[in-house]
Amino acid sequence: MSADTTTPAKVPPQRQAPPPPAVAKKPPRGRPSGGAGTPWLLLAPCLLILALVLGYPLVRLVTLSFQKFGQSQLWGFQPAESVGFDNFTKVLGDSEFWAVVGRTIVFAAGCVIFTMVIGMLIALLLQRVSGWVKTLINIALVASWGMPIIVATTVFKWLFDADYGILNALLSKLPGVEMIGHNWFASGPQGLAVIMLLVVWGAVPFVVITLSAGLTQVPQELAEAARLDGAGAWGVFRYVTLPILKPIIVMLTTLSVIWDMGVFPQVFVMRNGHPEAEFQILTTYSYDRAFVVNDYAQGSAIALLTVVLLLGVVAVYMRQMLKIGEVE
Repeated sequence: MSADTTTPAKVPPQRQAPPPPAVAKKPPRGRPSGGAGTPWLLLAPCLLILALVLGYPLVRLVTLSFQKFGQSQLWGFQPAESVGFDNFTKVLGDSEFWAVVGRTIVFAAGCVIFTMVIGMLIALLLQRVSGWVKTLINIALVASWGMPIIVATTVFKWLFDADYGILNALLSKLPGVEMIGHNWFASGPQGLAVIMLLVVWGAVPFVVITLSAGLTQVPQELAEAARLDGAGAWGVFRYVTLPILKPIIVMLTTLSVIWDMGVFPQVFVMRNGHPEAEFQILTTYSYDRAFVVNDYAQGSAIALLTVVLLLGVVAVYMRQMLKIGEVE
């Protein structure tokens, strides 16, 4: 037998699979890379400015409201004495203070209602006009919004002047109407209505611009679907537009209440620096007590009560916003 001279084939070595790449560990969520102190570090300059600008005056206001502080204490002839809650007792027991509170609430409520209604109507109107008309209206709104309060008040004083006011002249041209020489500030309700009109005129532009921005976020598909289901213009506004704009409306209403409760220069300038009793609201009443009667302690107590009243408005606003957040 012949020997087997064939050589066996060489089997190539098996390749080993490469090791899997190392997976980088992701940092746990909810922990900023800079640490928990980074947000506070970034907020520190703003908080410091707020503490200096608002903190000290507020602390001083609270301190004065619990002291006896008049001209003698202001000039250093007598030291300030702590009187506890006497200032608050006198203020809360004064019937004039409660009349001023009621007048302020009615005045602010009227300003807020008219501002929101007129602002909403103009914002809805801007959605239906052509581009150049919308541009002209926006220019007029921004111009009126940017006008200084003193200038706007002076213009309104001229418009409603008893002798030279253009409004009386225009109204007198109507058949059967004679308004020449009519004094709009002869009574408190009429005068406050004029001042309310001034406040609304200055507040409407901000409301219109904000609501116009919110209306751009209303899906047209929902409005079209509502119309196909038979809803009219009011139904589309009530069931589609209004719920979407609710957070913006709540915010604007709260800001308007705070701003209108704190109205001061419009009343002060319109009445030439000496508002009569029927024109007094909380801000001017506090100013008169402090700088006209020279009872700085009672003026501080009235201002502090106003702050507490506004904090109640802010609390209602926060509650509404939390409800909206839970629904969303």
